[in-house]
Amino acid sequence: MPLQVSWAAGPRGRLPPLLLLALAACAARASEITFELPDNAKQCFYEEIAQGTKCTLEFQVITGGHYDVDCRLEDPDGIVLYKEMKKQYDSFTFTASRNGTYKFCFSNEFSTFTHKTVYFDFQVGEDPPLFPSENRVTALTQMESACVSIHEALKSVIDYQTHFRLREAQGRSRAEDLNTRVAYWSIGEAVILLVVSIGQVFLLKSFFSDKRTTTTRVGS
Repeated sequence: MPLQVSWAAGPRGRLPPLLLLALAACAARASEITFELPDNAKQCFYEEIAQGTKCTLEFQVITGGHYDVDCRLEDPDGIVLYKEMKKQYDSFTFTASRNGTYKFCFSNEFSTFTHKTVYFDFQVGEDPPLFPSENRVTALTQMESACVSIHEALKSVIDYQTHFRLREAQGRSRAEDLNTRVAYWSIGEAVILLVVSIGQVFLLKSFFSDKRTTTTRVGS
């Protein structure tokens, strides 16, 4: 069953374009999404999971504020399996105790004006064997063993690439935010320097100005 999405928006009340693009792309890989979470908003996802299936939820806040978000995972009975407040990133693995729809939500309701960009990867079950003979008692051939090793290595490469892309996006966001603050600080310093310079000019001018006093005689 494909991943289902529930959106609880704040005052803006509409889906951001980045989320729409991610949902259009999740038809191929339904477990990996990057989306924008506005301020005072909450987003929930639903997944149908069979009993005994091993699942892993991994998430990371890429941009926004202090790079933190609330995360909550519930089973079909509403029992909380995982709950963390204001986490930047985390990973949680569990085994489904029963059949049903599991729900996990990301909340930015504690933020009043800062929206976040959140990435998550929700893996359900194990990857199917590359060759049917992997489940047999007979040993794999040398070619099959090499293919399995290459397959596992490529999976590791994909995980590392995803990790470094997230780190690069987060670093770029921090650098752009720092650059904006430095620019504003430089403009403020320039304005203050200009005001102080003008004030010093007028102060020095007042020291050398010729003050003339007028004396008025009052006749008797």
